[in-house]
Amino acid sequence: MIFSAFERMVAMRYLRARRQEGFISVIAGFSLLGIALGVATLIIVMSVMNGFRAELLGRVLGLNGHLNVYNVRGGPLPDYDPLTQKLRSLPGVINVTPTVEGQALVSVRGVASGAVVRGVPPEDFRVRPTLARNIVRGTVDAFGEDNIAIGARMAQRLGLSVGDQLTLIAPQGNVTAFGTVPRMRAFTIGAVFDVGMFEYDNSFIFLPLPEAQTFFRTGEAVTSLEVFVSDPTQIRAARDAIQAAVAGIGRVVDWQQSNASFFTALQVERNVMFLILSLIIMVAAFNIISSLIMLVKDKGRDIAILRTMGATRGMIMRIFFLSGASVGVTGTILGLILGVSFALNIETIRQAIQGLTGTNLFNAEIYFLSQLPAKIDWSEVIQVAVMALGLSFAATIYPSWRAARLDPVEALRYE
Repeated sequence: MIFSAFERMVAMRYLRARRQEGFISVIAGFSLLGIALGVATLIIVMSVMNGFRAELLGRVLGLNGHLNVYNVRGGPLPDYDPLTQKLRSLPGVINVTPTVEGQALVSVRGVASGAVVRGVPPEDFRVRPTLARNIVRGTVDAFGEDNIAIGARMAQRLGLSVGDQLTLIAPQGNVTAFGTVPRMRAFTIGAVFDVGMFEYDNSFIFLPLPEAQTFFRTGEAVTSLEVFVSDPTQIRAARDAIQAAVAGIGRVVDWQQSNASFFTALQVERNVMFLILSLIIMVAAFNIISSLIMLVKDKGRDIAILRTMGATRGMIMRIFFLSGASVGVTGTILGLILGVSFALNIETIRQAIQGLTGTNLFNAEIYFLSQLPAKIDWSEVIQVAVMALGLSFAATIYPSWRAARLDPVEALRYE
């Protein structure tokens, strides 16, 4: 739609209301503010939700295998070396890690708490980026033999540091003539990791694989094989190939199946938030309709004069369309600038607010992560902008049409 200089001049003049038209100008201002806040809020919330999913996915897949192979008959997986070599030869498979995992009780100076104990080969522990890059005390090379790795929050909670010892109590005890006696073993802390995810930092302990096999009495067997692939987002093809390779021996569970409920809930919440926050923009669009209808009613005499001076119905329609669209476009641009700027600096803003108020706005125990993540998806930003502009333009159609249909004779008669 092409607007003439005359149409643009009149439209901008109508947006700058005089004193007696101040209420209409206030409504238009609130419409602009509503669209800006709606667009900004939608961008910020969607960016945070995207950040949550990306961070959780990165940490979960960094600490756990993309696929796990378990014994098809249940129990430990014996004679796993040939199967490990076979899986490593498959296309797209980066690494295969034999793992022994179980639960145990941690005892330190009379204080006991539960923990998830995972045994992995020391060489695999040292090359796993999520762990190797997040050692905050000790060294990754210290992991091995009787030296173990624990999370930073567990170390803080139990008052432990590198070189200290903790005692693990196995769930299966030794059966004696006097009953079942708990099996306990002391380990030395060689490294402390902080991956930024509360669940792992607070409750995970990594043991060298031979020590874990001895502790959980699996012998030469393992509980599962962790398989890492080059592209975990395209997991279905890799799963089919691995399932064919372990047919009759093992069953395959991929990361989507292991975390299905969690990531499904996150996706549902994201979609609901998008729907709810879109209503803010819709309400602002209705405000544009009301302000334009009031403006048309107030400018009835002006419209009639313009018509008698030769202005066509198309010109009148374009004038009021431009007036309403200007509010929508300006509000959308302001909302984009505000939303993107806020999303890019959200962690800095959170820390500043926490410093001013003295409150914890992002509790890691509740949200699993130690920092507030945000990831801007520019395709979503464009989608939000198009939606806001579309609603704004649609809101101007009826008032503009009504202004164009106004009979100049009737308008002048009732003035």
